[in-house]
Amino acid sequence: MSDLIDDPIPGQNMPEYTVSEISGEVKRTLEGSFGRIRVRGEVGRVFKARSGHLYYDIKDDRNVLACTTWKGQIDGLSVVPEEGLEVVVTGRLTAFGAQSKYNLNVDEVAVAGQGALMALLEKRKKQLESEGLFAPERKKPLPYLPQIIGVVTSPSGAVIRDILHRLRDRFPRKVLIWPVAVQGSSCAPEVARAIEGFNRLTPGGALPRPDLIIVARGGGSIEDLWGFNEEIVARAAAASQIPLISAVGHETDTTLIDYVSDRRAPTPTAAAELAVPVRMELLAWTGQQGARLSRAATDAVQRRAQRLRDLSRALPRAETLLDSPRQRLDLIADRLAPALQRGVQNRRLQVVELSAHLRPSTLRNLVKTRQDQLRNLSSRLSVRPIRREIEVQRQAVNRLSDRLNAAQINRIDRLRKQVDATERLRISLGYESTLERGFAVVRAEGRIVTSKEEASRHASLEIQFADGRMTTGSTAAKPPAKKDKPEPPDQGTLF
Repeated sequence: MSDLIDDPIPGQNMPEYTVSEISGEVKRTLEGSFGRIRVRGEVGRVFKARSGHLYYDIKDDRNVLACTTWKGQIDGLSVVPEEGLEVVVTGRLTAFGAQSKYNLNVDEVAVAGQGALMALLEKRKKQLESEGLFAPERKKPLPYLPQIIGVVTSPSGAVIRDILHRLRDRFPRKVLIWPVAVQGSSCAPEVARAIEGFNRLTPGGALPRPDLIIVARGGGSIEDLWGFNEEIVARAAAASQIPLISAVGHETDTTLIDYVSDRRAPTPTAAAELAVPVRMELLAWTGQQGARLSRAATDAVQRRAQRLRDLSRALPRAETLLDSPRQRLDLIADRLAPALQRGVQNRRLQVVELSAHLRPSTLRNLVKTRQDQLRNLSSRLSVRPIRREIEVQRQAVNRLSDRLNAAQINRIDRLRKQVDATERLRISLGYESTLERGFAVVRAEGRIVTSKEEASRHASLEIQFADGRMTTGSTAAKPPAKKDKPEPPDQGTLF
């Protein structure tokens, strides 16, 4: 190592290294000290890169060792590592200086036994299955178009953004987010409380109850997803009255909540696709159905019209329907006049025959018989009942006459009172009562004058006061002519 040591700075005894120098020395030390080794542990996270290299972890209850199998080494493996599988791996320990990490380059993998986590998961799965929580008849159908969707996930991850984006593209809906931890010790109780909390909400309340629940989380190792394998989460999902979609992990990840949920989605985006239909597809489908309905209605009308035309061809023409009745009418009309003549002749013969049998003695006997019958009937009649009935009817007529007279008198009194009231009203509204208060009526040539200008155009005016009339003007200046006898006093007028 002397070639790596630069001359010390004056006053210091410690040498200085570059970063590449120390990384290379650590790598040589690891590879020289360990060489080719075998390690036993449980396979954790497994990831295959686009380049074809395989990255995974080997772990125990305390530590994790990163492992890498290059693309060219994968074909030589007898067992491909799977998460949860307990294996014995063989390879060389090396370091990766670019990230200050060390890992094991594995070229051989052998199965050592089932991992503890997978064994525990299998035990829980069998227990819940025996209780019937995985039964298909317990699965509730998803609503076709939920109004409100509840999402149980982390509010800061990419999962909620993917769900909201997918819902916005397909059919925008209201979304209620219940934030929870999606890994760690607090994951299981928070997820269980979120599912129970959504179920306790009141439909149509201030915070409305969702029609569908989505429990979502991104991919990860079995340890990261272990919170969704807890029994408390599985039982909360099974007890949910609201249909539930589980979207935990990616397509290859499976947890207990997937078995008890009503529907499993391989990804959170797929869960959003299961939750709502595509709005544009619904609009297109609606348009297609409307077009089909219009075409069907048009076709039905056309078929009915064609059917009507076909039936009308089978019917006879209207004018031909009256040919036979018209012929019968002509025949009957031709036969009517002779029939009437024969009928009259027959009746005349019958009268002649009957008159030949009549004799005066026969008529007298018939009249006598009818008279005897009339006398018998008249003798059976009694005069007293008739007189009594006449007396009863006479009394009834008298009573009706009295009532009629009283009603007429009352009616005349009422009419007289109405006339008196009308007369009083006429007097109170007439101009004569106004004259008594000092007013006068001015007339000229028999017409009432209402203005000074109109009065100035007349030579004489007639003024009516309450106690009489007088004339002014040229006519009034002349002395009254002498008469042989005095004029009777002016009687006035009622109008």
